[in-house]
Amino acid sequence: MRLAISIVMALGLLATGVNAKTPYHDGTAEVIKPKDKDHPLGEVVSGYDFRKAMIRDVQDDDFSNPAMLVADYGEEQWTKVEGTAGKSMSDVFQGCAEVPLNAVGAVYPRYHSAGGKVMTLEQVINMCRETAMGAKPYKWESREMLGLTAFIKLQSRGSRMEVAIDGPASKTFARGEELYYTRFGQLDMSCAHCHEDNYGNYIRADMLSQGQTNGFPLYRLKWNGVGSVHRRFRGCLENIRAQKPPYGHEDLVALELYTAWRGNGLKVETPAYRN
Repeated sequence: MRLAISIVMALGLLATGVNAKTPYHDGTAEVIKPKDKDHPLGEVVSGYDFRKAMIRDVQDDDFSNPAMLVADYGEEQWTKVEGTAGKSMSDVFQGCAEVPLNAVGAVYPRYHSAGGKVMTLEQVINMCRETAMGAKPYKWESREMLGLTAFIKLQSRGSRMEVAIDGPASKTFARGEELYYTRFGQLDMSCAHCHEDNYGNYIRADMLSQGQTNGFPLYRLKWNGVGSVHRRFRGCLENIRAQKPPYGHEDLVALELYTAWRGNGLKVETPAYRN
């Protein structure tokens, strides 16, 4: 009880009422029932359905969604010839990704047989650049990387998330699950305190969602730009005054795998728009 009270006081959590005016609260949201019996949630709901109409309307209109400009820039990088091999990403990506282009956004992160570990899309892109193109890797939050990941995942938009956690991915999944429920920082909080125990409630002026990742990379008003899910993870850690691993750290990869699995069944929304 003391922990619950301290969390409410630290973050300003307020229970929502009938005036929330979001699809989740008025009963019009798409609610997915998890197929996995071990899933911790009884319902899976996209962050889109925790946002008010003014946010959803921007995402629904590709001409209004500023993230589409980043995806357009990514399309330019897709066909750009770079590196000593004289090839573009479009020439080499199919072999590097190990899955069809239109499936990438629904199945990544995944265990990558050539890489010998669970890899994110960003890591696969850089592996492609270095090994197949002979080009330098992108920085994680660079315009090029964000653009290319947005463009590639856009090809899966509307597909259902289907992230695999069995076999060689199981160890990374277990680590991600452990991290999700571990308390960090001066506020002594875990991911679950907000996104499992309090989704649908307000944290100050913002409504907490389930922390689903099916829209990343996405445009966030708070950022005034597009960012990756690792940027979001690091921002959460900063909010609870915890140390932040670097982009691409194995713990962030594990957390991305676990949170992606929690959203299995949701539609890929990349590039999404959030406040």
